[in-house]
Amino acid sequence: MARDKSKLLYAETHEWVDVSEEGGQKIATIGISDFAIEQLNDLVYMDLPEVGKTVDAGDEFGEVESVKAVSPLYSPVGGEVVEVHSDLPDNLEGLNDDPYDFGWIVKIKIEDESGLESLMDFAAYQKQCAESG
Repeated sequence: MARDKSKLLYAETHEWVDVSEEGGQKIATIGISDFAIEQLNDLVYMDLPEVGKTVDAGDEFGEVESVKAVSPLYSPVGGEVVEVHSDLPDNLEGLNDDPYDFGWIVKIKIEDESGLESLMDFAAYQKQCAESG
């Protein structure tokens, strides 16, 4: 089923978050928005964290590199990385084509939900993008 970007939460740093419940645990699937991908332009490299890494909300968990710049990836939530999209670094064009389904980057078991409070809904994120754009 396709992810509806209007139902996701967004960080100021352009990561999107899809929170779901899996086996009694809240899991945050995280990716970067189409706006961020357009700003970066030609993606050439992505560095992903190891499964088992623990992050706090706001921590850098990896980076994405384009021909223009290297951009850190920040975790909008605190918790443990339980899955990484290991096929993504070799298929960055898929991230350009489908940032919300194919382009998920990591899944984090949420241990600290406080980061969710600072995230924006789609309308607020669209406004931020328009103002910065």
